[in-house]
Amino acid sequence: MKNSVTYGLLIGVLSAIWLFVVIRATDSNLSDSKVAPIEYASVFIPLIGLYFGVKNFRDGELKGQMGFLEALIQSFKILLVGGALAIFSVILYVNYVLAGNDTSFQSFSGRIFGALLVGVIFAFGVSLLLTTKSNKVD
Repeated sequence: MKNSVTYGLLIGVLSAIWLFVVIRATDSNLSDSKVAPIEYASVFIPLIGLYFGVKNFRDGELKGQMGFLEALIQSFKILLVGGALAIFSVILYVNYVLAGNDTSFQSFSGRIFGALLVGVIFAFGVSLLLTTKSNKVD
């Protein structure tokens, strides 16, 4: 559990920092649903965090032997911690910095749903990539 919390916090903190920096740097209007091209680079945060988190779990706790389901569960634990922290920072940002603008919250909720979808796809991909035990069904 320590591994998932550590890498989840890493993903959450980096996502929150990315959120504040990109919004300040681009001066984009969050009331519309247009995404600045630089925002697409944020997909590397969960990808890199998941990869190194699951790899550390496999090499450290499981001595290099990990099945697909073990990797997938570890990926979801990491994403759960990171996503909770990122969503909490988004809620704080919308409520206190943007003064509770309802259209901004709707734009962020769409981005959070997209991040959830990307995270689930990355969880499956990283789990497939780092699986070392093969379970044959005869």
